[in-house]
Amino acid sequence: MNPDDAKMAMRRNIVAALLRIEAAALLALGAFMLIKSIGNHLEAPLALAGVVIFAILGALALLLSARGYLAGRDYGRAPAILLNLIALGVSYFQVQAHLWVAAVPTGAISFVTLAFALSIIPR
Repeated sequence: MNPDDAKMAMRRNIVAALLRIEAAALLALGAFMLIKSIGNHLEAPLALAGVVIFAILGALALLLSARGYLAGRDYGRAPAILLNLIALGVSYFQVQAHLWVAAVPTGAISFVTLAFALSIIPR
C-alpha cells in the first residue's frame, strides 16, 4: 500500500467516525425534542414534527456519508460537506445567542469534520 493511500484511508476512517458521532448527536437531539414535548401543550405540533423528521433525515444522510467514506467511495463527500457547513452556521447563531455550551462543541466537531472531508481529494 502506498503511503499516500494509507494516509487517505486513515483520513476516511476519521471522517467516518466523526460523521457517525454527528449522526448520533442529531438523533439524540431529535429524540430529546420529542420526549420533551410529551405532556406539554404544543402551539405548533407540525413544526415540531418537521424538526424531528429533518433531524432523522439529516442523521440518516450523515450515516450514509460515513458508509461511503468507509467504502472508499466519493458519494458521501458532498452531503458531509454541506451538512457540516449548515452546522457551522447553526453554531454561529448559537454564539450570537450566547449559548456557548452548545456552540463550542457543535462548531468544533463541524469544523474538524469539514476540514478532514475537504482534505480527501477524489481521484
